[in-house]
Amino acid sequence: MSTADIYLASPRGFCAGVKRAVAIVEKTLHQYGAPVFVRHEIVHNKYVVENLKQKGAVFIEELSEINDNSRPVIISAHGAPQKVFKEAEQLNLKAIDATCPLVKRVHQQIKRLDKKGCEIIVIGKKEHAEIIGTTGQIANQDKIHIINSLNEAENLQLPQQAKTGVVTQTTLAAEDTDEIIALLQCKFPSLETLSNNDICYATTHRQAAVKELAKECEAIIVIGSKNSSNSKHLKEIALRFGAAKAFLIDDATELDWKEIINLQQIGISAGASAPEYLVEELINEFKRRYDIINIHNVIVAEEQVNFKL
Repeated sequence: MSTADIYLASPRGFCAGVKRAVAIVEKTLHQYGAPVFVRHEIVHNKYVVENLKQKGAVFIEELSEINDNSRPVIISAHGAPQKVFKEAEQLNLKAIDATCPLVKRVHQQIKRLDKKGCEIIVIGKKEHAEIIGTTGQIANQDKIHIINSLNEAENLQLPQQAKTGVVTQTTLAAEDTDEIIALLQCKFPSLETLSNNDICYATTHRQAAVKELAKECEAIIVIGSKNSSNSKHLKEIALRFGAAKAFLIDDATELDWKEIINLQQIGISAGASAPEYLVEELINEFKRRYDIINIHNVIVAEEQVNFKL
């Protein structure tokens, strides 16, 4: 008789910023009817995107792709450069901003640093939509220095006596970011940072829950899309903190059950843009394959954050 103990990370799945962004698309569709254009994937999850497509959302990467300027366009939760909003105004488009409020906070900080004349260090992935949006808040791109590792921080050269400040992508691994900032503070003693880490509360909570799972579980399954930064970091953290195996899957059909079937302690989490029904489908698949399933909830925080539309 096969038995498995399933440890469910809590919190997991949708964060407040994702809930808000998805709700904005749904409310806009309700108010204006289809189609509604959305610049970039509203959040990085293919199921969320596909569901909204079926309701009438049309996803684009550039405003020039819009073939009907009477329709509204929504800016994704990752944010966008200032030039995108200016372009929307020039095209007489109704632009609706679904940028996560915590990403907005980083936008405000980079603008403050720019006004102070700082050399601005940005920790994050250069090609990620959030970083493109963050760095696009200021005009002088020569003042921006994007890094994503301790090695890049070590090799970063800035003018002597220059004012310096730092902002980060909100979905990075907290430990890695803290290490980079600590190194930067040694190199640049006057480095200006936010009083609180830029890493968002939801990212921090989901990472903490996965660390707890890693203490108990032989393998950890993270549900999330491959282009989701916070989901990829959950897999990395699972391996770093003790899990022998870790998997990042879009849904239950992607899991290699040969890697799982003989294991008895298995953890499950979901990235901040992954809907809960995907977790439920995965648990149902475990119930189908095992004789006995024992569910354990591993709770590290209670999330009660809600952002207004």
